[in-house]
Amino acid sequence: MLGYDLMGVIVLLLAIWALVGILQSGAAPVEKLIWVIVVLVMPLLGFILWYLLGPGSKNFPLRR
Repeated sequence: MLGYDLMGVIVLLLAIWALVGILQSGAAPVEKLIWVIVVLVMPLLGFILWYLLGPGSKNFPLRR
């Protein structure tokens, strides 16, 4: 049981880190909203996607 609790806390902390990073980024408000929704709906996968593809990433598909 303790393992699942620890994993839940880690996922929660990663999601909070992603949300703070999203809200502090210089991205457009619509982009921020989309990332916030993704992280809230799918915390672990949303964090991974944000970390790899988010506005600070060089691979961000919406950058010109």
